[in-house]
Amino acid sequence: MQCVSVCECVCVCVCARVCARALGKLHTGGSGCLSCYGTCSELAVFPRRNAHGSLGSWNQLTNDSASAASSMEVTDRIASLEQRVQMQEDDIQLLKSALADVVRRLNITEEQQAVLNRKGPTKARPLVQTLPLRTTINNGTVLPKKPSGSLPSPSGARKETAVAAAAKSTIKRTSSSERVSPGGRRESCGDSKGNRTRTGSTSSTSSGKKNSESKPKEPVFSAEEGYVKMFLRGRPVTMYLPRDQVDSYNLEAKVELPTKRLKLEWVYGYRGRDCRNNLYLLPTGETVYFIASVVVLYNVEEQLQRHYAGHNDDVKCLAVHPDRITIATGQVAGTSKDGKQLPPHVRIWDSVTLNTLHVIGVGFFDRAVTCIAFSKSNGGSNLCAVDDSNEHVLSVWDWQKGERLADAKCSNEAVFAADFHPTDTNIIVTCGKSHLYFWTLEGNSLIKKQGLFEKQEKPKFVLCVTFSENGDTITGDSSGNILVWGKGTNRISYAVQGAHEGGIFALCMLRDGTLVSGGGKDRKLISWNGNYQKLRKTEIPEQFGPIRTVAEGKGDVILIGTTRNFVLQGTLSGDFAPITQGHTDELWGLAIHASKPQFLTCGHDRHATLWDAVGHRPVWDKIIEDPAQSSGFHPSGSVVAVGTLTGRWFVFDTDTKDLVTVHTDGNEQLSVMRYSPDGNFLAIGSHDNCIYIYGVSDNGRKYARLGKCSVGVLTVSVETAVGLTGQ
Repeated sequence: MQCVSVCECVCVCVCARVCARALGKLHTGGSGCLSCYGTCSELAVFPRRNAHGSLGSWNQLTNDSASAASSMEVTDRIASLEQRVQMQEDDIQLLKSALADVVRRLNITEEQQAVLNRKGPTKARPLVQTLPLRTTINNGTVLPKKPSGSLPSPSGARKETAVAAAAKSTIKRTSSSERVSPGGRRESCGDSKGNRTRTGSTSSTSSGKKNSESKPKEPVFSAEEGYVKMFLRGRPVTMYLPRDQVDSYNLEAKVELPTKRLKLEWVYGYRGRDCRNNLYLLPTGETVYFIASVVVLYNVEEQLQRHYAGHNDDVKCLAVHPDRITIATGQVAGTSKDGKQLPPHVRIWDSVTLNTLHVIGVGFFDRAVTCIAFSKSNGGSNLCAVDDSNEHVLSVWDWQKGERLADAKCSNEAVFAADFHPTDTNIIVTCGKSHLYFWTLEGNSLIKKQGLFEKQEKPKFVLCVTFSENGDTITGDSSGNILVWGKGTNRISYAVQGAHEGGIFALCMLRDGTLVSGGGKDRKLISWNGNYQKLRKTEIPEQFGPIRTVAEGKGDVILIGTTRNFVLQGTLSGDFAPITQGHTDELWGLAIHASKPQFLTCGHDRHATLWDAVGHRPVWDKIIEDPAQSSGFHPSGSVVAVGTLTGRWFVFDTDTKDLVTVHTDGNEQLSVMRYSPDGNFLAIGSHDNCIYIYGVSDNGRKYARLGKCSVGVLTVSVETAVGLTGQ
């Protein structure tokens, strides 16, 4: 007999709920509600049985004062039990963290041992990637060696399987918004107006054109002109041969593939400028985030990185499963090596082994996947996603089975966040431009309920969402307000007006119930107690930019991602220091120091940064006046030249970052900056189809223009210039 069926009392029902939460289930057995009885007895409200098994007297509960005291005691006991359960959950998380770290270290040891067995003792730096523990798809940066000697595809066999499955089963959906059923769409798939096939691409081409593009063009060798023309993804690339190799060059000659294989060692940068909720701390002690098509797992204490490289184009969103081991990442539509369109999709993978577990949504999502989240209350078996189509379709998936449970049009405007309610698997909250929606999953349908701002002025953007311990929904908006929406309702129950000056880009609920908000315009990080009273406030330095996302770290550490692509680490009472940084606009210039482990990058964000390749830190950063396009080191390494989009070029001292000289050649972008091997000449390739030649002296500190030449007479001009010096 179950406890609830015997005890006909509100207090007993509450007790049964607490027992179910603490023990995971209600125990039943021959002794009736014996398992629950002990807890109820502690609460002093459980009815006792007489010798015949009947319920005892309840006269003591009829006394008002005794009842009030008893109610207070019940509340205190329940709070104590909930605190005890929370402590046990924290202990479980610590055990998971320790186990994951042990597995990671064991994999590293096994990999090092395997390398030593193959190659013998070596002084190479320790490897940080893991080998797979089981036979699944490996998309990490260390891949199993294949006997054929060919490099494995980054997409792996899982993609091919997923694409084949998508081809067999065409997925369609309607543009209906309020109540949508996948079953209804399948039945009416003949109606082309109400349904459309999701192809993952934004444009279509004729089958004849696709067939012609699918065949890669063969390289061409021109002995007269002395060049080889290759085609990379359909684009011609012309490479001129050294003069002494033109006569002997044979395009058909076959050479053996190199025995060495490239391994990704370090990734510089973070994508925070246009992405949200993409920074988390894992039980392994690693901070996970993404940049370009790589997901980075960075252990700051050990200064080691691991990389998940299963995506074939830019990653746009990231979510961590409640087990804190499984991770989901969504990407934009990509392009294959032969120019074919690759559809956007979501990849679910193991953060310890870097193995891909599932790939979902191939052929369903359009343009990109911008928001994803795992459910919380049912063990994370569901996953919701929002794509970047015109309708920004919200879909719910059973990710372990790869089945789509429901989908519906979310909004014609941008969607910034989507998340499951922590205690109700059937509730999803989405927010974005001019909207906040509460979705209810009923069978195969999604029911939409709009948030009612009522007397509160409706903001232009609802920028972020999180949840309180009691199940309330909390949002931050472009007006700088924090709004609290009562659990189970779509109405505002509390408002913090003017919490920030300008928009609130991030909200994070800490384990202790403290709410942390991050502002954009004011760059302030503010903590709030359970009654939404301000506790602490700190301002992020202007050089790091506005706060984009906030995550909880170890202990009292807070992680911050900014719109200037910094990842910061610090506490609410102290300063924040960068652990990762990168460029904020297109990156085109890259040059390597000739003798030191250093390299320089520059881009359209007007930053030129010299990096230490050993410490993986910037040596210095220089802001220049124009967007940068190219760079090149002098052979001595004492100076570095940087070309811009405007035709100007600068030379900087590599030790002090001081400006040595500045020149202007033309008014178009300078695509190439190259010193001659002896350092006596500098060649500058401009977008105006001219190459400018400079004589260089004083160890790269003095420049004299020798002339310019068109591309057609490049060889003659350079030889003439060199001949004048007697070389």
